[in-house]
Amino acid sequence: MTPEKLQKEVCKRFGSPFVEALDSEKLGVAIATLGRVPIHGLRQNAENGTCGWYVWAGEDLSDHPEFFQPLHVSHLETRCPEILPYLGLAPGWRFLIAPDHEDVWYDPTLLEPPA
Repeated sequence: MTPEKLQKEVCKRFGSPFVEALDSEKLGVAIATLGRVPIHGLRQNAENGTCGWYVWAGEDLSDHPEFFQPLHVSHLETRCPEILPYLGLAPGWRFLIAPDHEDVWYDPTLLEPPA
């Protein structure tokens, strides 16, 4: 099954509109955390060539300005393929995945303007 079909299936299962994350768009990935569990993802509104996704692994989310690095969506297949099915979730959605665990929910606070 293609990544787009998997993404549409995940959106349908959880009741999210499908909003494609294009291969040419960037997302923020905490590359140093990859390989840990669980994997977290949250999607804010897209801006400036990004798709709005931020992804990190492990228990802690840092507010350090260099915690997230920009990565093109097209590179996720080799860097973090397990998140590909979730990338069609619309802004305001989050996921948390680990072996034998999947949590997906809508979080309207992700769409609020920064304070």
